[in-house]
Amino acid sequence: MPVIGELIKKAIELGDKLNWESSAKDMQEGVLKQLLKKGKETSFGKYYGFEQILEADEPGLAFQQEVPYFDYDKIYSEWWCQIRKGHEDITWPGLNRYFAVSSGTTSASKYIPVTDDLLDSIRKTGIGQIMSLSKYDLPADFFQRQVMMLGSSTDLKENEGFLEGEISGISAYHIPKWFQNFYKPGPEISSISDWDERITAIAKNAKDWDIGGISGIPSWIELMMKKVIEYNKVTNIHEIWPNLTVYTPGGVAFEPHRKSFERLLAHPLTYIDTYLASEGFLAFQSRPDTDSMALVLDNGIYFEFVPFTSDNMTESGAVHPEAKALTIDQVEENVDYILLISTVAGAWRYMIGDTVMFTDKEKAEIKITGRTKFFLNVVGSQLSVHQMDEGLEALQEKFEVTIPEYTVSAIQENGVYIHRWYLGKDSGTVDEKAAAHFLDSTLQQLNKNYKVARSKALHAVEVIVVPANTFYAYSEKQKKKGGQIKFPRVMKEHDFRAWEAFASAHTES
Repeated sequence: MPVIGELIKKAIELGDKLNWESSAKDMQEGVLKQLLKKGKETSFGKYYGFEQILEADEPGLAFQQEVPYFDYDKIYSEWWCQIRKGHEDITWPGLNRYFAVSSGTTSASKYIPVTDDLLDSIRKTGIGQIMSLSKYDLPADFFQRQVMMLGSSTDLKENEGFLEGEISGISAYHIPKWFQNFYKPGPEISSISDWDERITAIAKNAKDWDIGGISGIPSWIELMMKKVIEYNKVTNIHEIWPNLTVYTPGGVAFEPHRKSFERLLAHPLTYIDTYLASEGFLAFQSRPDTDSMALVLDNGIYFEFVPFTSDNMTESGAVHPEAKALTIDQVEENVDYILLISTVAGAWRYMIGDTVMFTDKEKAEIKITGRTKFFLNVVGSQLSVHQMDEGLEALQEKFEVTIPEYTVSAIQENGVYIHRWYLGKDSGTVDEKAAAHFLDSTLQQLNKNYKVARSKALHAVEVIVVPANTFYAYSEKQKKKGGQIKFPRVMKEHDFRAWEAFASAHTES
């Protein structure tokens, strides 16, 4: 009888029942006031009149009227660069010790301030996610098992007086002592900077661990499991970790990876999605009967939503200054929104770069539908990453192949535009022309704008199939391997040409 596990499970169930809920609107209004009060003495708060905003009859409306939208380039050049110079009280009280370095899938790496308040927020949301596990039908002994958290290295680098790393590495660096007995691969292995060395160390020690849950980006989790299976000469990961029950992916949609992922298992897992970005822990799947995630509305992050239309975007890809932002009570279901956040790290009306869609407004549940810079819309096709993922899922089922990675670009050849897809195949076989026809037909059914584009400006659709490891090799060449790295689903033509040259050479070699 797993007595300790039973006690932990009961405590989680009790904690979840005691988690009283306010309305989404009330929670968000409360968060905004807390942020404004904490930030009113900062340089940013004084410049934009936070004290006067707090005194307004409708602080939320006054906040929108007085504070402009910011993308990363704007807020860094105008404000965060002053933090890097050692100035205090710039966009948040004090001087943060850490900067999260983003993976830079759409541009050069970004340096995002990580405050102690943000780390507290991430920890609290993590506890909230643990509490939600009481809603899942998990065995009591699951709560005694260890958790494999495969993020970035915890070996943070000192730069200009700050410690830098990816947010998963910074968070793991601060894992509380009470959790360290459960946490794997543990601080020593997690501090190994080289990805391949870290995975080899995990493979060597894997048989000594009792892993019940794993978390991390699907593509890198797959590579880790393959290494463990290969090193230990077994056929699936459950031969090493028989009690593996839960997987919490994050960063990208899991469904395109499901087929290749489950080939490494003896049986499927319970999948619980998360939304942890460099700017904060924004949402997680809080119940088993959905694949959407609930926004965290009461923990240091204020959300706004701008309808994702061409009129609301500038040519540079930022939110148009005149675009109207909506609050949590004003959104509608099944509409793509540009996500804006204001946070306890001193991000204000900040375009995080993701688009989301509400699937259940009452429960504040969303799906990530894509990246603002990853929308495929050169010729009016208006394809979201979410729709592209759906097309790839259908293709995998139709042709019985596993395609964990893909990328696509709208390119111009012989005076006309075409969509060229590269599919990273892990197993099975598929004819490229048949795949292109099926994918094209499926996307026309999913998106009427794409269907119109195919009858006018979009001349053709092409598919090129390459081994999935070609994608991982390109990431390594770009020095973007492991941890939180995500391969861009949509590339601009210039970047795509460089990728094509690499893929052709790698496939031929």
